[in-house]
Amino acid sequence: MQIPNNLIAYLESMPEPHIVCDRHYTIVAANAAYRRQYGDGKPLVGRRCHEASHHSPMPCDQASETCPLAQARISRQREQVLHLHHTPHGKVYVRIELVPLHDASGALHFFVEKMETLPVSQGQAGQHTLVGESSAFRHMLDLVARVAPSQASVLLRGESGTGKEGVAHAIHAASHRQTQPIVVVDCASLAESLFESELFGHEKGAFTGASHAKPGLVEAANGGTLFLDEVGDIPLGMQVKLLRLLEAGTYRRVGSTDLRHVDVRVVAATHRNLRDMVAAGTFREDLYYRLATFPIRLPPLRERAEDIPLIARSLLVRIAPLRPLSLTPQAMALLQLQPWPGNVRELRNVLERATLLTEADAIEAAILQQALLADAPQPSPLGNAALPLPGALPASAPPVLAPGTPPRSLRAIEEEALVQALHAHRGRRTELARALGISERTLYRRLKALEASTTPLPPPA
Repeated sequence: MQIPNNLIAYLESMPEPHIVCDRHYTIVAANAAYRRQYGDGKPLVGRRCHEASHHSPMPCDQASETCPLAQARISRQREQVLHLHHTPHGKVYVRIELVPLHDASGALHFFVEKMETLPVSQGQAGQHTLVGESSAFRHMLDLVARVAPSQASVLLRGESGTGKEGVAHAIHAASHRQTQPIVVVDCASLAESLFESELFGHEKGAFTGASHAKPGLVEAANGGTLFLDEVGDIPLGMQVKLLRLLEAGTYRRVGSTDLRHVDVRVVAATHRNLRDMVAAGTFREDLYYRLATFPIRLPPLRERAEDIPLIARSLLVRIAPLRPLSLTPQAMALLQLQPWPGNVRELRNVLERATLLTEADAIEAAILQQALLADAPQPSPLGNAALPLPGALPASAPPVLAPGTPPRSLRAIEEEALVQALHAHRGRRTELARALGISERTLYRRLKALEASTTPLPPPA
């Protein structure tokens, strides 16, 4: 069956990228927008869609991914998925909407795919985007892509440092409110006595010091998005007023009886378990259900270790935009072995310390280990000297001992880590002691013990 000419003409007029595929994944038509955005200079018609978009020899459903065409052949209905596509400018996340076309007898012959790039996320390191390719990241991003165009309230749940504010900005940027402001309310930093005034504003003379009327943050977000960060810290007395705002879009300034209307989309975030707070009576149940219309869990960094190289490269671009910094393979492997209880925020701190500790363009494992040790919780009881962090083996040492090999003593591991730190350090020994989390006297005592051994030490700075 031939594709209708009027359909081809219609797709050519569309500003969004579109392709038409047959039942066997073969592209039978591609409009100008698709050729411009995803074309690689080779003819597209006649190629398989997975070859053109994913550089994959097999369909998505055969590569453990969700394939909208395969789903539509079963459901015979419209399907939506989020995919990572290859483009001439790198890999980007694309929201795909696929529509099956039936003939007069009801048979399926063609499938029209509309593609919309998510500008706030991609599968490569970038300066202002969410990055990642892990299954946990993709699941989170798929939820973001689905809820962003709607007006539903969103509750972001995740540990501290997982990037909840970044996801809130991503939701706003992918929504119909993207040209309007997004206003961030740090609920944890507002004193209870000032919370209502900051959120809703106040009239002149409403309280001592109110010399003039002041609009609140809710009014500043009118038409856009109101991001309530750490919503679990909102005082109980304020929660009922916030509930009124969410349900009716109305509020009153402090000191006023006039009811004001506002059009805001609320995105809330918390690291607390709000259900437990509801059970304990410290968070209103009705407010919880109003905020959690569409909950999204942000995975901690330990659940997406395969994303750490992408995140690290992206963070280095932000930390030192004028330096072409990179990490050696050994340093990158060391990053992926860490538990990261502080998540992305902790990773950024470590990388920033490492950039300050090195003059080279490539951050070595020894420098990275020194940056990790600088934030160690406390000195080791063995002579108050710092021990290597979990997984922080020297770059030249094998990660696992061969069968039958006797384990090295803690003293040997400790001395090897100290020698590495000495070779990597370019400053004074007092600065090295501070970076290792030990006293200067302890450092000199350890150095004296090393001098008595056969281990060669670098000269002091």
